[in-house]
Amino acid sequence: MNYFCGMILVTGGTGMLGAHLLFALAEGVEKVKAIYRTEKSLEKVKKVFGYYTDDVELVFSKIDWIQATITDIPALEYAFQGVQTVYHSAALVSFDKKDYKKMRTVNIEGTANIVNLCIAFKVKKLAFVSSIAAIEKSIAKPLIDEKDSFDVETSNYGYAITKYGAEMEVWRGTQEGLDVFVVNPGIILGPGFWNENSGKLFSMVAKETPFYTSGVTGFIGVTDVVQFLVQGMPSDIKNERFVLVSENKSFKEILEIIADNFQKRKPFVRVTKQLGALGWRLSWLKSRLTSSAHAFTKHNARAVDKHSFYDNSKAKQFLQFDFEPMTDVISMLCKQYLQDKK
Repeated sequence: MNYFCGMILVTGGTGMLGAHLLFALAEGVEKVKAIYRTEKSLEKVKKVFGYYTDDVELVFSKIDWIQATITDIPALEYAFQGVQTVYHSAALVSFDKKDYKKMRTVNIEGTANIVNLCIAFKVKKLAFVSSIAAIEKSIAKPLIDEKDSFDVETSNYGYAITKYGAEMEVWRGTQEGLDVFVVNPGIILGPGFWNENSGKLFSMVAKETPFYTSGVTGFIGVTDVVQFLVQGMPSDIKNERFVLVSENKSFKEILEIIADNFQKRKPFVRVTKQLGALGWRLSWLKSRLTSSAHAFTKHNARAVDKHSFYDNSKAKQFLQFDFEPMTDVISMLCKQYLQDKK
């Protein structure tokens, strides 16, 4: 089946991954729609496009932008007109308890809306961007892979629960005839969003923040995630999920690689469980007193020493995919960060 014969819809196109994905799609001959919430968010997309081309406005103008959210069904029904394939990357990411209900609305109910509309409008294929947070480590083997199931009892923080719930909505769609493929990326590193999520790792090192954690998890460059999504959509892959991780590394290693590229002092104060427990309480207090974001949550504190190693062999096998080494990814990102901050 040719999954690329018609209009493509992208949700989450104004986020870091979505913006890079949109450029890859719009640069070609694909017909692309994308939903957005605010005019301000579109400026971030143009910034990302500027990393790839001098003709930002030309590529940007190829996209049919529709103002909507994934919880706004009437607006979504309009957006789905004529759509053949969908990339669903929209999500709310937070590790603060106060955002849990909002995450359930956006991540679970919003995904249910997308799935229902895919079925109603006879969409040929849905690509869903999940997370390694929705996969729980099995005691039986050292590496986490696609066969591992999620355990709400052990992975009981809000973001993971809502991403797992979103995946369940996607798999429900397969029972109603919808072709899907799901990707579970590790921590995605990419340019353009330096003050958000993983982008903060670069700004922390640039400011020579002394703290580091010894926890280990999977990392991947944004370009690899984009390429896997773009290659996976027209392929015969359907109703499969893929762990997308280039390498398993500790946060200490990642921060040190960034520091080497910036020629900055490496973090030297290890955040222990005890220090983390104190830190999240102080952060909670500060957030309540100042009405600011909860910068270091209880979940962050619990994860300081967590070691999770992921197996990327299925992704390599299905698409003969080669992941870019994280040293190369980080080197490129550090150059881009310094250029952006000039």
